[in-house]
Amino acid sequence: MQSLLKRVEKAVVLKPRSALRDFVRTESAGGIVLMVSAVLAILVANSPFADEYFGALKTYIGGFDFTPRGEAEGIKFKGLSLEHWINDGLMAIFFLLVGLEVKREMLDGQLSTWERRILPGAAAAGGMVFPALIFVALNIGEPTLRGWAIPAATDIAFALGVLALLGKRVPGSLKIFLTAVAIIDDLGAIIIIALFYTSELNIAALVLAAALLGVLAFLNRQNVRSLIPYLIIGVVVWVLMLVSGVHATLAGVAVALTIPLTTAPGTPDSVESPLHKLEHAIAPYVAFLVVPIFGFANAGLSFDGLKLSMLTDPLVLGIALGLFVGKQIGVFGVMWVLEKLDIVDYPVNASTAQVYGVALLCGIGFTMSLFIGNLAFTDAYYISEVKIGVLLGSMVSGIVGAAVLILAKPKRQEVDAETAEA
Repeated sequence: MQSLLKRVEKAVVLKPRSALRDFVRTESAGGIVLMVSAVLAILVANSPFADEYFGALKTYIGGFDFTPRGEAEGIKFKGLSLEHWINDGLMAIFFLLVGLEVKREMLDGQLSTWERRILPGAAAAGGMVFPALIFVALNIGEPTLRGWAIPAATDIAFALGVLALLGKRVPGSLKIFLTAVAIIDDLGAIIIIALFYTSELNIAALVLAAALLGVLAFLNRQNVRSLIPYLIIGVVVWVLMLVSGVHATLAGVAVALTIPLTTAPGTPDSVESPLHKLEHAIAPYVAFLVVPIFGFANAGLSFDGLKLSMLTDPLVLGIALGLFVGKQIGVFGVMWVLEKLDIVDYPVNASTAQVYGVALLCGIGFTMSLFIGNLAFTDAYYISEVKIGVLLGSMVSGIVGAAVLILAKPKRQEVDAETAEA
């Protein structure tokens, strides 16, 4: 009988369990691994192996020279440093996952209706605007003003890793809310990167990339549900983006938006949809490999030559205060106002103190903040200051946010009047 029931269950096309909930579980564990990789990077950067660590990151890989014998010039490619392969190559897989999650949640998930988008959307917007304003106020007139977007990002893995350590002290609805905010936040960061951190454009490469994305969209409309052509053409799109001047990682997002969400046009999402299968296939690798490697490669801050006076430099202050102060004002402030105006309700079973604690955790900007910092600056001194600001702001936000959530009293459950009388 059990065997028969299992066969019947498999034969029925069911809506898969929330990808967002699965993502929370994976990212929570991945966030803990990311914390370990960040600490390890700092330890190695200040150990006897520091020279090997920084030297390896600057090593160029993948260069070639097609100069014919006897010719003075040919086709040469210097390659990319290991650091760039990680930041431009591996992170494209991270952005592919972000793109898949954004499409999934916007069309058929927790963000599929405007009612569901209002609270996390408004919180994410506030959480990007206020940190940027604080940074600009402290850096206006300085050459570091270019880094205004650094404190605007939230690190989903790190923040959920902190929540995972707190266990059942935090309602599940707040974990889902934090993930939704971070997803919208990542989408905003992607738009910022495309608009403000793009170098000189190679129009021909950009046109070719756009044409190939058009081919992928056509394959989608023609009901091509095999992932192979999407992934092969996606790699070519990444190469063209790399050459075009638009940051190569954006290819991951662009390709993700063309992946079919359903098994056939007009059908609901299922566990067999190409998007669903790809999302769940790469999520563990992103959480436990891609992001930790990025963290290890970018969090290594050498204390040699650092001075306490750097803590008061505009760049460091702008990032640290933007993450710690700006995020809580933007996220919690917007939510508090909307709740008082009776436009939205706080997440289910979440008290005001718990909402505030999660708003503080939004100030953990590690991965995306470091990523944007590498786009904004090339000077080693500024990069060091970016790391100081990001690590300081993220660490304080994480510690204070965790403390608030530990001390916060849970929301008192309202008792139904009829039940009380009985």
